[in-house]
Amino acid sequence: MKRKNSSVQNHKNFYLSKKFQKSYIVFKKIVQKYIKKKNILAAISGGPDSLALATLCNFYGKENKNKIFYVLINHNLRKNSSKEAKIVKKIFLKEKIKLQVINNKKKISKDIQNQARIVRYDLLSTFCKKNNVKFILTGHHSDDQIETFLIRLSRGSGIDGLSSMKLVTKLNKNIKLLRPLLSFRKQDLVEITKKTFGKSLKDPSNKDKKFLRTKIRNLAKNFEKNGIHHDQIIRSIKNLASTKETVENYIHKISKKCLLKKKNKYLINTNLLFSETNEIQLKILSNSIKSLTKSYYPPRSKKIVKMIERFKRTLVNKSTLGGCLITKRGKMMILERELR
Repeated sequence: MKRKNSSVQNHKNFYLSKKFQKSYIVFKKIVQKYIKKKNILAAISGGPDSLALATLCNFYGKENKNKIFYVLINHNLRKNSSKEAKIVKKIFLKEKIKLQVINNKKKISKDIQNQARIVRYDLLSTFCKKNNVKFILTGHHSDDQIETFLIRLSRGSGIDGLSSMKLVTKLNKNIKLLRPLLSFRKQDLVEITKKTFGKSLKDPSNKDKKFLRTKIRNLAKNFEKNGIHHDQIIRSIKNLASTKETVENYIHKISKKCLLKKKNKYLINTNLLFSETNEIQLKILSNSIKSLTKSYYPPRSKKIVKMIERFKRTLVNKSTLGGCLITKRGKMMILERELR
């Protein structure tokens, strides 16, 4: 058998293998639960995680006749980023998959990883609106989940942050993020990518120690050696997520009592609000600000806590935070969008 034909046969055998079928069943079950016969966008980076996502999406699209868009955002943060995007496009072409590259034109110079994330989702959202897409699929996996947990732990996050990434997140009014690979280990995704695409790109920033995520990733590698196992951390994250759900249900009930929406404003009864625990106060104000400004991320918790303390001590009657103007009038706190 010729080498090329042998390679094609191995390719087909992998798709038929029990290991791939097992992975695909998990992926398919999650996607079908949230997405029926609708368009899907797969967010691609060029790394093994997103290429494994593309493999599963490609298989799913053919089987279920969904239209799937594969989109890579070139942030233009590195000298060779455009060249790398072209390489990924060629890798996709070999599998007869059309990859669309969107070039970022905004300058990103501060808080690089966070700003790049905001830009990426803004550009993907714009693409979704133009192409009638309601769901963006990402390649986040359980190793990412642990990294996110540890990053937030290092920042002193509460239960909201420590419960890490959810399976489904509302990006904005019309678009949701779906993370169908959260139960997968990175090593499993690397194997899928090797068997299908043969290769993937390595992001140089993943080894740059100036980024907190890189430091955390290196730290996490030593956990197994010291008896802190991957599954144990994931179990803790799931327990925290369950507790978070209980807290959110309570917050919803309290919000109905102390919060009133009038046009583009929120009126909050401070007597009722300040009688609750600090965590409940924080969440109600955080949710209100996020809702008014339609932001993906609320202001930092410490900024909201600081503002609450200043209002309680009547040091101020007016403040701005996260794009909102917050005014205290007697027993009422009024939240409205800041005019700029």
